[in-house]
Amino acid sequence: MPEYYEKNERVDKKIYKKIAGVILITIGLGIFLYFLFPVIAYQVFLGDYIQTNLEVPIPKYMVLNGGMDFGGLISQGISSLTSDYNDARNWYPSLPSNTVKHSKVDSYLLSIPKLGIDNATVSTRDYDLDHHLVQYLGTAIPGQNGTAVIFGHSTIPAWFDQKNYKTIFATLHTIKVGDEINITVQGTQFKYKIFSIVITSPDDTNILSQSFDHSYITLVTCTPPGTIWKRLIIHASLETLNAST
Repeated sequence: MPEYYEKNERVDKKIYKKIAGVILITIGLGIFLYFLFPVIAYQVFLGDYIQTNLEVPIPKYMVLNGGMDFGGLISQGISSLTSDYNDARNWYPSLPSNTVKHSKVDSYLLSIPKLGIDNATVSTRDYDLDHHLVQYLGTAIPGQNGTAVIFGHSTIPAWFDQKNYKTIFATLHTIKVGDEINITVQGTQFKYKIFSIVITSPDDTNILSQSFDHSYITLVTCTPPGTIWKRLIIHASLETLNAST
């Protein structure tokens, strides 16, 4: 009997070791794919698009920062696990948090006809990206001279839902220069036309720069879709002004 039990124990140990090995391999593969996914997404969603749609930004301070550096990829992967990206302030941690609330406008509406985004709410009072788009506090309100900087979540394009603020900018990478963005502020509609599309690194804080010669908006989301590796920056300028009826 003792010999029988010893054999069973050896068999059990082998089974446990095999199970543990499979679990460790699965975990390792999961971690590998997690960090590799941005590279795959870059090729799938942005490869051809970057060749034909990214333009040299205007004004000159808006610079395209390229480069698929592996160190940055690892850094952003770790950051995604340790930071709350539902808070727009964590997208650019090097920036001081602006808590000034001098704006007389609590919120306004944003529409992008090409993407099927209709009257999405943009808040000027907080940084909560779970429940609305966010205008970075301290930037200009649309219709005024200056630049309204608007943050929104992206994810895998197949999950796009214009009513879900966690996925609302999932197809923003398909936008092109010349496309329109409509903004409605307190009953007044403003039409903006996109003039520049760039991809920058998360440490490029020039996206908050203000140009007061005209009225501009800047849309900011993470890219490639489904990652937080880089930032997709859409610049648009005011075209027309129409009072709503």
